[in-house]
Amino acid sequence: MMNLYIIYIFLIMFLFGCISFILTRKHLLCMLLSLEFMVLMLFILMILYLNYMNYEMFFSMFFLTFCVCEGVLGLSILVSMIRTHGNDYFQSFSILQC
Repeated sequence: MMNLYIIYIFLIMFLFGCISFILTRKHLLCMLLSLEFMVLMLFILMILYLNYMNYEMFFSMFFLTFCVCEGVLGLSILVSMIRTHGNDYFQSFSILQC
């Protein structure tokens, strides 16, 4: 029964991460931080699920690999955006410029 409460807590934390991702759309860095928070909550929920079903934790390594790739791509976009525009505001550049 206690395990169900833990899962509910992590689901609520994931929903808070989704809400913060939606509300912080002005800064790219804040969006990346909330996205990483959501990924961390998904990882914990996946570990709890795999542990509950007595599966192997083998799949979690694939998930972590893709999470690291997602984080690296986000940071590279952030660095290139700061180099070209000087900040991480989305209002400072137009999407029509190439």
